[in-house]
Parts: sequence; C-alpha cells; structure tokens
Amino acid sequence: MRIAVLPGDDIGPEITEAALSVLRAADKSFGLGLEFDVHEVGMASHRKTGTTLPDSAVKATFDADGVLLGPGGMTAYPPLSEGGFNIPGTIRKKLDLYANLRPARSRNGLERARPGLDCILARENTEGFYADRNMFLGSGEFMPTPDIALAVRKITRQASRRIAEKAFELARTRRKHVTVVGKRHVLQVSDGLFVEEAEAVARNYPDVTLREVDIDAMVADIYTNPDRFDVILITNMFGDILSNLAVALSGGLGLASALNVGDTHAAANAGHGSAPDIAGKGIANPSGIILSTAMLLDWWGAKQGGEKFHFASKAIEQSMDALLTSGQRTGDLGGDLGTQAFAKAIAENLREPVKAAS
Repeated sequence: MRIAVLPGDDIGPEITEAALSVLRAADKSFGLGLEFDVHEVGMASHRKTGTTLPDSAVKATFDADGVLLGPGGMTAYPPLSEGGFNIPGTIRKKLDLYANLRPARSRNGLERARPGLDCILARENTEGFYADRNMFLGSGEFMPTPDIALAVRKITRQASRRIAEKAFELARTRRKHVTVVGKRHVLQVSDGLFVEEAEAVARNYPDVTLREVDIDAMVADIYTNPDRFDVILITNMFGDILSNLAVALSGGLGLASALNVGDTHAAANAGHGSAPDIAGKGIANPSGIILSTAMLLDWWGAKQGGEKFHFASKAIEQSMDALLTSGQRTGDLGGDLGTQAFAKAIAENLREPVKAAS
C-alpha cells in the first residue's frame, strides 16, 4: 500500500511523524508492505514555491492507494490568488471524497468520557453551507451591499443520496440504526430534500432502522442518552459541529479521528486543527491522526480483501485503548507523555493476537 503523506502546518509535521512511526511498527508486525510518499505542503511549501499545495503533491494523492493529511493552518494562509490553497478542502474536492466518517467512542479510564457512547457520523463533505464547496464559480458568501452578507446553502439530491447510502451500509456492519439529523421544519426545502433522500434509501435497507432528530435536540440527546446512537447521517456544517461535541464526549478533542472516503480514494486526517499555540513543543496529542490511519488501513483492507490490514487497524485501536486505560496519556488527557513518546508506546504495545478479538 502506497500512502501519500502531506504533513501540513504547525503541529501537523509532529503528529504526522508520530502516526508514521505507528504505521511503520504495524507494517513490521503485520507485513503490510507500506510505502510512504511525503510531500511538503502548507506555509513551508509556500515560502519555497509560492503555493501551499504544489501540483506534485496533488498528483501524488491521485497516484497513491491512500492519503494521510496533517492539519493545515489555513487562517495564516495568503489569499487563494496568492497561492493559499485550502489543502484538505482541495484534496477532498479533487478526489471526490464525499463522505467524512467521524467515529466517537467512550474511552475507558478518561474521566470526561460519557459511558455508552459508540457512534460514527457520516457527514456529507462536498456542499452545504461551506462557501468553498457549493458554487461553480465564485464564493457561496457574498455582499450585495456593504451592509448585507448572504450565504448560500447547497443541498443536491445526488450528494444526499450517496452519503445516505454510505450511512446505511455502515449501519449494516454495526448496530443497524441510522439517525438523520437536520432542522426540516425550518429548512423545509434543503433539509427536506436531504431527509427525503435518506427515507428513500431506507426503503432499500429494511433491516436498518431510521430515525429523524432535529439538530438542537440532538446536541442535548447525545449528551443525555449517548447509547441511543449508532450511525448519524448529517449535512456538512451540522456534522462538523456535532462531530466535535461527540468526540469531546468520548474523552477529549485530541481523540478526533476522521476518514474522508469516495468511491475510489480515501484520505485520513485528524478531526481537529493545527494548534499553532503548541507547535514545536512536543506536547500535541497524536491520537486523532493515529486513529485516522487505523481507519485508512481498515478501508484499504476492505477494498482489497486484505485481512491483515483489518487486523493491523484493530491492533492500533486496542493498543491505544490499553494505554489510555493504564494512564499512559498526553497532557491534554491528564498524562505526562509527549507526542513522540505516546506514539512510541502505542507502537511497542501492538499485539499480534487481534484475530481472536475481531
């Protein structure tokens, strides 16, 4: 498996290197045949080449079997006209990675974790209220006068149907329950279309239960009754917000993992930002990006029928759980391990007998 690696900005290179050290250990233990094609991106690239995302890096993502994205410090980027490309957004668009899958599961031993939480958000990734993803030309935000700002929300039948299909397929591998989230009685046309497509897809999955919950009720219910939820089907911006809440309830934002999936490609990235305030200090929590790489291995194993990739993914998850339960953690989770020390502990704790537990 050839993985294109784009480390990103700020803590990106640190946590990406931590993830690579775990992948190298998994490669050695499970014989995965991993190859890494690393490309400098972000402000480091811009200072040298005038662009945050060189064409060579984009080409590498097309040629690779999977992609590993470090977080980007987009707030520091120059305008697009001066080479300030949104790296994850551009890669998602070019590879048509329409499904953003974000799991949240309570981690034992973490005092902030809500017992019973074990869900995964299937977030539509290509349209919605995001101004860079919903127009053919120009931005989805505009000002017709100096005193009026407008934002366009795009919801299409095609995009709604394919993310719904992804959610129902996921549910069949889990607890066979999908919750579709929106605000249909207010956004009657756009959320109406999204939920309508979810209901249409549900008819093809009679073994999966579908329930609709309003977004405002959802943020309370997932805290109060976390065990109610399995797969959560949701539009782009609502999904971005709810996924951070869900992972905070799993124990902390540093655990945020994500896999961006299309029909032929996938890219792993941590579900948090680039944290410039702690960059270079060696204290960033690499858990999110490490768990994301585990998701990438599992995706590739399912795509290729490679059982060893599934076992490697489970081994990384189980190693992480064992360390967190034992109290070996980074500072944000109440421990004293640095970024690389935590990754090293995960790598050293990988265990072969995962088959019996899978």
